[in-house]
Amino acid sequence: MENKVNSIRPFIGAKDFKQSRNFYRDLGFAETSLGPKLSLFQNNKIGFYLQDAFVQDWLDNTMIFMEVENLEHSYRYLLDLNLVDKYPGTKLIPVREEEWGRECFLHDPSGILLHFGEFK
Repeated sequence: MENKVNSIRPFIGAKDFKQSRNFYRDLGFAETSLGPKLSLFQNNKIGFYLQDAFVQDWLDNTMIFMEVENLEHSYRYLLDLNLVDKYPGTKLIPVREEEWGRECFLHDPSGILLHFGEFK
């Protein structure tokens, strides 16, 4: 690619925009409101746009992989946040070993699957 890419920011939707905004802030992302139906969420050098848009098939098929430095630490952090009790519909799936490394999963309140992984 000729142009240097500085970041990739996917757009994701939300079943309940207010609830999803709270979820991602609790997860540790800083929010910048870009309007009544769009926010930018960032953590270090990564970011994504959350929009007040609900299309069930789209949300059911959205996955985001986040590479972390220490998966055990990240998993304990996710457990301590108690998101499953705080946000209906969320699920936290424990760490599992894969051929390429290890990962755990977190479903957000809209059903988006977040992968947290650590490569070998």
